[in-house]
Amino acid sequence: MKVTVVGAGNVGATCADVLAYREVANEVVLVDIKEGIAEGKALDIWEKSPITLYDTRTVGVTNDYSKTAGSDIVVITSGLPRKPGMSRDDLIGTNAKIVKAVTENVVKHSPDAIIIVVANPLDVMTYQAHITSKLPRTKLMGMAGILDTARYRSFLAEALNVSPKDIQAVLMGGHGDTMVPLPRYTTVAGIPVTELIEKDKLDAIIQRTKTGGGELVKLMGTSAWYAPGAAAAQMVEAILKNQHRVFPVCVKLEGEYGIDNCYLGVPVVLGKDGIEKIIELDLNEDEKAMLEVSRQHVTEVMEVLDKMS
Repeated sequence: MKVTVVGAGNVGATCADVLAYREVANEVVLVDIKEGIAEGKALDIWEKSPITLYDTRTVGVTNDYSKTAGSDIVVITSGLPRKPGMSRDDLIGTNAKIVKAVTENVVKHSPDAIIIVVANPLDVMTYQAHITSKLPRTKLMGMAGILDTARYRSFLAEALNVSPKDIQAVLMGGHGDTMVPLPRYTTVAGIPVTELIEKDKLDAIIQRTKTGGGELVKLMGTSAWYAPGAAAAQMVEAILKNQHRVFPVCVKLEGEYGIDNCYLGVPVVLGKDGIEKIIELDLNEDEKAMLEVSRQHVTEVMEVLDKMS
C-alpha cells in the first residue's frame, strides 16, 4: 500500500510520522514545493524506524508528482494559514489555487486514489478538490470532524477525570464556530454524558470545542498539527485496513438531512472503498436548526469560491 501526503509542514509531517509508526502502508511519500523540506522530514522519520520499530519506508520529493504515482490514498495538507490582515476571501482565493493545482497533479498520477483534504477553509477546499478531481463523493472527503470530536472528547475527559478512551461522541456541520456538537449522542462507557456533568459545564466545553483551533493559535502563534495530523492518519488507516470505522467527515450531501449540494461533516462508515455509507441521525428540532445555520455558513463560503472561478 502507498500513501502520499502533499504538504510537508507540521500537519503533513505529523500525518506521515503517525502513518509510518502505525505501519499503515508500505510506503509514505511526502511532497512539498520547498526544496529539501519533504526529503529532510521523510529521512528523519525513516531514521526513527530502528528506534520505534516500524518498516514503513518514508520518501520525500520536491514538487515531483511522478514519485507519487499509484498511490492508494492522497492526503492534501498544503495551503497557507490565515495571516493578520488577510480576509477570508484572500485565504479562499490563495488556497483554492493551491488545492486545485495539487488535485490536478494527484489525479494525473494516481487516478484511482482516494483523496482526503485537510487544507483550510476545510469545507470549501473539499468542494474545490471535488470539482477539480471529478471523483465520486465516496472517494473524496475532508478531515475535520475527527479533529473536532477529539478536542471535545479530550476536554470532557479532563473535566470528568476519566480516560478519553471511554468517551464516544458525534459532531456535525462545518469546521469552525458553526459546528454542531451533539450531547445527546455523547457517552462515557455507554453512559449519557448529560448524567455525569452539569449543563453549564457541558455548554462551556462545547463552546471551547468550537473555538479549539483559535485557542491553539493564540497560545502558539500558529495552527495545531499533532491532533490534525493524527486525525488524517486515522482516516487513512480506516480505509486501507477496511475497518468500517464510523467517523464524522466532510462530504458532499445529496439529499441527506434534507441538504443538497453542500459539503458538511456527517457521520459515515469508512472502508476500503472510501465512504461506504452516510449515516443519517434522527435529529431533533434544535439540532436541525443548528445544522441549518452551519449549512448556510458553508454555502456562503462556497459561493465566494464560485464567484472567483
